[in-house]
Amino acid sequence: MFGKKKSESVANENKNDIAAPPLKPFSRKGSHAASKPPTATTYQPEVPRRVPDIAGVSPRRMERPMGGDGDGKRLVVGRDIRLSGEITACDKLVVEGHVEVSLPGARVIEVSQSGYFKGTADVEEADISGRFEGELIARDRLVVRAGGRISGTIRYGRIVIESGGEIAGDMQTLDGSETKRPESSPPSGDGTAA
Repeated sequence: MFGKKKSESVANENKNDIAAPPLKPFSRKGSHAASKPPTATTYQPEVPRRVPDIAGVSPRRMERPMGGDGDGKRLVVGRDIRLSGEITACDKLVVEGHVEVSLPGARVIEVSQSGYFKGTADVEEADISGRFEGELIARDRLVVRAGGRISGTIRYGRIVIESGGEIAGDMQTLDGSETKRPESSPPSGDGTAA
């Protein structure tokens, strides 16, 4: 129509087609881009942690068990939490934060590496990886982990101190009559011990 021959226009179109990559089915012109290869996630191997073998001491569990394991009266004070007062109805206290309390009659206290306990505690077992200041009575067993520090008045039935654990203050073993806690009356309905 305007002076061009059909054969020249077809030849020009063929030149344009050669320069562009072929279209994918059902794609719009110009929307096809080179696909990126999938990126691999970084490999992070599980390296087993070596647990020192100490006679008479069970290795510390690093993971927290889920509910239903029988720890009905368990209190965990998490990192960046500060707590002060008296804890009267607790079987197991796990301290990861800062605690200034009186803990009479608990079964177990565990102070983690980031934990700080200041006050008094009368327990069956104590496992200290962080800092404890005050009066501690561990009637059955006291374990001071590497990096754990205890200062104050310490009474214990048996003691295990890992390499790197520190104890300062008045330390004495409990004799046979002191290791048994006197039987107390059951707690009253308001949550405080009688």
